[in-house]
Amino acid sequence: MPRPIARVLTLLELLQSGGIRPVSELADRLDVDERTVRRYVQRLLDIDVPVESVRGRYGGYRLAPGYRLPPLMLSDDEALAVLLGLVAGRRSGLTAATDTASETASAKIRRVLPERLRRRLDAVLGSLALTDPPGKGAAPDPGVLLPIAEAVHHHRPISIRYTAGDGRRSERTLQPYGVVAHAGRWYVTAADPSADRSADEGRTFRLDRITDVRILPGSFEPPAAIDPVKRVLTGLATAPYRHEVTLRVQGTVGDVHPRLPSGLAVLSELPSPDSAPSDAAPWCRVELRVDRLDWLPAVLASLDRPFVIDRPVELRALVEAFAERLADSARRRPPRD
Repeated sequence: MPRPIARVLTLLELLQSGGIRPVSELADRLDVDERTVRRYVQRLLDIDVPVESVRGRYGGYRLAPGYRLPPLMLSDDEALAVLLGLVAGRRSGLTAATDTASETASAKIRRVLPERLRRRLDAVLGSLALTDPPGKGAAPDPGVLLPIAEAVHHHRPISIRYTAGDGRRSERTLQPYGVVAHAGRWYVTAADPSADRSADEGRTFRLDRITDVRILPGSFEPPAAIDPVKRVLTGLATAPYRHEVTLRVQGTVGDVHPRLPSGLAVLSELPSPDSAPSDAAPWCRVELRVDRLDWLPAVLASLDRPFVIDRPVELRALVEAFAERLADSARRRPPRD
């Protein structure tokens, strides 16, 4: 955008904030002289923006009372940032006391946006799922998120360039099911017909590793009752790692989930043995795939529940050593003064 035009728009934003704005203040904010400010005001008058000149000691410029500004002049990036911020705020509970205000603000922003951008942002909001609680991380590239969300909304295939975690690059044709924001990262779950797996199984791709998204002709029918969040979290929990860990913990899935959430572990209820009494405590199975085992003993201790380690054997030794360190610390007495 040419610099003078950008300054004229900035001048309009300053006047939009209300009140009388002295010429000297406007000149400082725009980093121009007062004569240039008057020239910018004339440009606004030329496009029928009713800027009024107020004379006197406290004079300056203001917008005519009751003037209704034209539609918001937001770029794709700005509009996406505002709406995603409102959605994330509602999901995280930051706007719990003002849910109605947040929803009406979103509606107002969408109503004044150009039709092209409004359709694309509606596609994002309709295809986006956030895990709870959302994490902090870099915002997605609108050039990647917007076309992917549009393809999800209309069940259209896409072509992407993808860089895997090991640096390998590939071009893929995907059938995207949904967009998920989890722990500060953004993912798309999709069928990858070029991969050696069924279309119903699906795959997960990080948006920050995707470039050159193109929506392709044609359409596809996504699997019935698909849950993108569950697919992404299960994919993260079952990704290949150095160690495969299997545990049995006394308690329900709901008891264990707060310490070993989805995306970290796969939890499943275990059936009670036929010989177990009717009031026996339930057990659940915990499966994890991790690169390191040294952090698991502290997590298992925080469960404060009986557990059995099925594999690997080395985890048992780490838990025993951790328990000995805790017992040794508990036996220590503070030094006398």
